[in-house]
Amino acid sequence: MSELRELYQEMVLDHNSRPRNFKKLEGATHQSEGYNPLCGDRITLYLKMRGDLIEDLGFQGTGCAISRASASMMTQSIKGKTIEQAEEIFGAFHKMVTRDVGEPYDSDDLGDLEVLSGVAEFPARVKCASLSWHTLNAALEGKAQKISTE
Repeated sequence: MSELRELYQEMVLDHNSRPRNFKKLEGATHQSEGYNPLCGDRITLYLKMRGDLIEDLGFQGTGCAISRASASMMTQSIKGKTIEQAEEIFGAFHKMVTRDVGEPYDSDDLGDLEVLSGVAEFPARVKCASLSWHTLNAALEGKAQKISTE
């Protein structure tokens, strides 16, 4: 088993069992809900914005290990970032998980999120890994309707 695959398994298990920023954020300025009907994942994302800065965020919900771990890792990667920086990270993440297997991707902005690169091998799991990111975009855009991966 490759080192990246082993790290993937360790990090997904760790973030699933001990998700970071798993909380209802009091005083949130933005909020959005997301749903993945394929897997049953549900997430509510809370943001506290100061101007264009993501000052704090939290999430609650239920879902598979990939969905929960991805949401946990996402919150760590974008806390303290500007909207523009978060959008750049999302763009890099989305390209990584939706690419054809073996196709290169730019990992410069990804940090620990790169361990989720193996999700690209399992197209049905891409929606699990990207649900929190689409929910983030909806929250930043102030969309009131629930986001679905369908």
